[in-house]
Amino acid sequence: MKRKAKISRKTKETSINVDLNIDGKGKYKIKSGIGFLDHMLEQLTKHSSMDLNLIAKGDTHIDLHHTTEDTGIAIGECLKKASKKFIGIKRYAHAIIPMDETLTRVAVDVSNRPYLIWKVKLKVEKLGEMDTELFKEWFQAFSQAAGITLHVENIYGDNSHHIIESCFKGLARSLRSALEIDPRNKGTIPSTKGSL
Repeated sequence: MKRKAKISRKTKETSINVDLNIDGKGKYKIKSGIGFLDHMLEQLTKHSSMDLNLIAKGDTHIDLHHTTEDTGIAIGECLKKASKKFIGIKRYAHAIIPMDETLTRVAVDVSNRPYLIWKVKLKVEKLGEMDTELFKEWFQAFSQAAGITLHVENIYGDNSHHIIESCFKGLARSLRSALEIDPRNKGTIPSTKGSL
């Protein structure tokens, strides 16, 4: 079963094309028009071992909010579509990611019950050209669209770049583990309800 999907998402604010392969090798081609976001999505792709092609055009002349949020929605929708109803996955996973002085914990439940807990404080208002408040918006949009319960907690750290990067890497490693096919439960839904 190939776990791949493509979507196109077009609104009056953004136009986004996503091509995603859950069982990839961490290859990527990403152009969102936002340099720092591209860097984070490259980390997400590389450390999850998913393949991701993303081309986004948005109303960045206004600000970066719509493009940031809509890339989270588009990637989440594409991941959900590629997952084939989450059959046979391990479902739960977590990662604790150190990055120099920073330590971040991320836990996921691929449950089709989206929820975000975001316990991340940043000391600067911008990273590159991005307003740092937009990172929560990206994680919120992604978790809602993908149907994932997602807890992100920065335990400690000083450098805001390291903190955010550790969040994306933690999500990547958690997704990689949670979406793996469980050899003991192939072909089954990981829920007593019989569906997610």
